[in-house]
Amino acid sequence: MKFDIVIIGGGHAGIEAAYIASQFKLKIGLITMPGIPLGSAPCNPSVGGVGKGQVVRELDALGGLMGILADHAGIQFRTLNDSKGFAVQSTRVQIDKDLYAKKAEEIIVENSFIKVIREKVISIDKKNDIFSITTSETEYSASKLILTVGTFLNGKMHTGSVQTLGGRIGCEASNGLDGLLSNVKTRQQRFKTGTPPRLDKNTIDYSKLEEQPSDSTVRNFHCLHKPNQRYVAQVSCYLAKTNPDTMGIIRDNKEKSPMFNGQIKGVGARYCPSIEDKAFRYPDKNIHHVFIEPEGLDLETMYPSGISSSLPAEVQLSYVRSIEGLEKAEIKVYGYAVEYDVVDTTQLNLTLEHNELAGLYFAGQVNGTSGYEEAAGQGFIAGVNAALSFLNLEPLILNRHESYIGVMIEDLTSNLRDEPYRLFTARSENRLYIREDNTLQRMNPYRTQLLLHEEIDQYQVRFLAKYKNLMDFCDETMIPETSELLVQFSGPTELQKLVRRLSVSELLRQGWLNPITTLEKTLQHYGLQVDGDLIKTVAISKKYDGYIKRSEDQNERLKKMDSMKIDWQKIISSGNVSFECKQRIERIRPETFGQLKLIEGIRPATLVVVASKAL
Repeated sequence: MKFDIVIIGGGHAGIEAAYIASQFKLKIGLITMPGIPLGSAPCNPSVGGVGKGQVVRELDALGGLMGILADHAGIQFRTLNDSKGFAVQSTRVQIDKDLYAKKAEEIIVENSFIKVIREKVISIDKKNDIFSITTSETEYSASKLILTVGTFLNGKMHTGSVQTLGGRIGCEASNGLDGLLSNVKTRQQRFKTGTPPRLDKNTIDYSKLEEQPSDSTVRNFHCLHKPNQRYVAQVSCYLAKTNPDTMGIIRDNKEKSPMFNGQIKGVGARYCPSIEDKAFRYPDKNIHHVFIEPEGLDLETMYPSGISSSLPAEVQLSYVRSIEGLEKAEIKVYGYAVEYDVVDTTQLNLTLEHNELAGLYFAGQVNGTSGYEEAAGQGFIAGVNAALSFLNLEPLILNRHESYIGVMIEDLTSNLRDEPYRLFTARSENRLYIREDNTLQRMNPYRTQLLLHEEIDQYQVRFLAKYKNLMDFCDETMIPETSELLVQFSGPTELQKLVRRLSVSELLRQGWLNPITTLEKTLQHYGLQVDGDLIKTVAISKKYDGYIKRSEDQNERLKKMDSMKIDWQKIISSGNVSFECKQRIERIRPETFGQLKLIEGIRPATLVVVASKAL
């Protein structure tokens, strides 16, 4: 069977790659392991979070899938960092993992351009620019190949001394790349991820836990959905805490921990540590948050986020029952750690295509990232660029100054990572601008570049026209000195008295005012009805206007320099560049000055030489 593009792996990266590529009306083959649902959530069943919520909204504005699925399966909605500035506020949605996978199956399987193939891949070959993929059942061919194999690449699971092959519980592992694609380098250091024990929800004493209800005011991810519509019943999550007894049990069993007795060699994510990590990294801290979260409306299991573990089953049960509210908890599935191979992402370019094997793309955890959102973002980039390449069109490269997905891709391809990569707002130099509320404004130029004409494209044209009109209204509408608005919005101190004529934009920048409610009331005063999404993005944009303009001036200079195309081969042949820098540049093969800057160990003198074009 011949395809234009074949994608191996039906996780979050794989379905995003298939979904966007199908919008170009290409013939897509999606090969996935038998018995595993599409878009499954083997770890925490949630979508979004700090930095990650921004990625989901970027995907949605670009025509991606994750936001649609999260809305349909969302059983609890929250805004993280809601007490902080708008730039770091992020949406997080607890999902019903069965409903999420069911909706993914519905959308992907019913797509006439996508053929879902549930077979195990045995071997991959390439001849005359065509990939040949042999499975347990038959053989397929494609012009482009995308690998999104997650943690299955030589995956090995650990619970105490018990070791089994596989990428997740109940599933076998994939062959290593050495057996499939001998020219693709994998990292010498394997990576590790982990998951906590799943608890029987009927054995938990919720009266001893702190309830965290769903927030009905949080906006859905998908821009075409009604802002606050909920598709399924909403439920609460709960907060528990470890104590000295909990941490004591873990510390007393150090020799039984695969992470500390030498059994596990892989490196785990620093920002998502196991409970063993916490116990020994912070020996004086005994109280850690444990978020007790449902895995689904009809499932009997709760996910205790914060206590991932690979300790033996009996130790897991002991420390779980030491936590208040969990004294009688029963464990349905014990926690485990997974070690797996990851590719050397410095061999990939900004489209996630391999530098040596044209037409081969990688996305997701196989690239050494952690999290569903990071995987989905990479899947989109690989899928859209495989499609564009097949059609001989210009690639889609997201600028790191305008997108968290752009930050991630440039970070991954510029340096070898010594641990699983996790995205958060601090990784962006421009986070004041890269906010959730202005996602459409940031992403629309990139979506427009794709020359697609879906419903979302028409929506964005209408929204941005209204956005411009409201921005102009704020600049051009002057509030007279006698207006009751100035009395209403004056602050309690003498310095906060509004006594002079000012524009709506100036009003929104007053430090003591919430810009969103201020704009809402101002529009009501003038008898105008405006969409809530529009009010929010305009109000926040005006609030940050001065800061953003200063930041934009600086970022524009950085963008021009960072976007400057460079010839790495010319650089390494220059007599003005050190031998050490040449070695690093030859390994990474940077395409832009910005990517060159990110390479670890590049000397300032080399940057000066390249910037001045003194080669």
